[in-house]
Amino acid sequence: MTPEARLPAVIVLDNVRSMYNVGAFFRTADAVRLERLVLCGITAHPPQEGIAKTALGAQECVPWEYEMDTLVALRRYAARGYEIAAIETGEPADDLFAWQPNWPVCVVFGNEVEGLGAGLLSMCGRRVRLPMFGAKNSLNVATAGGVVAYELLRKRLCRPLGR
Repeated sequence: MTPEARLPAVIVLDNVRSMYNVGAFFRTADAVRLERLVLCGITAHPPQEGIAKTALGAQECVPWEYEMDTLVALRRYAARGYEIAAIETGEPADDLFAWQPNWPVCVVFGNEVEGLGAGLLSMCGRRVRLPMFGAKNSLNVATAGGVVAYELLRKRLCRPLGR
């Protein structure tokens, strides 16, 4: 991947309630040169002071779009040949570190309390979970997004030839 190339991955946020979490996703998206961030449902989108406070200008250089209906966004990316993967804590799911994404990939994060609904999960061809060993068995959605984005970057940079 050249410095001007973008990581062939899209992150979709479904009803993420905190503007600070959205801003953190923008910062991470900029850091890994994510292809695009898709903000859906009640997820806040620029310009918003809460987003700008944590994005620190990344909202100006990361490609993003807003789509009211998350299913519409997922169908659009599926039609373009993206693997659609839900980031979920439940089973059955592939471990993030064992998962080999089919590029390009679209990863979907749900809201901070309820995650992704059954309708969205049925649209996702794969479920991926982050290994959790602590008592709470969860991470903040923006923290989980950072882990996933950097693992995707690592996999892309270290991929075998022909993938």
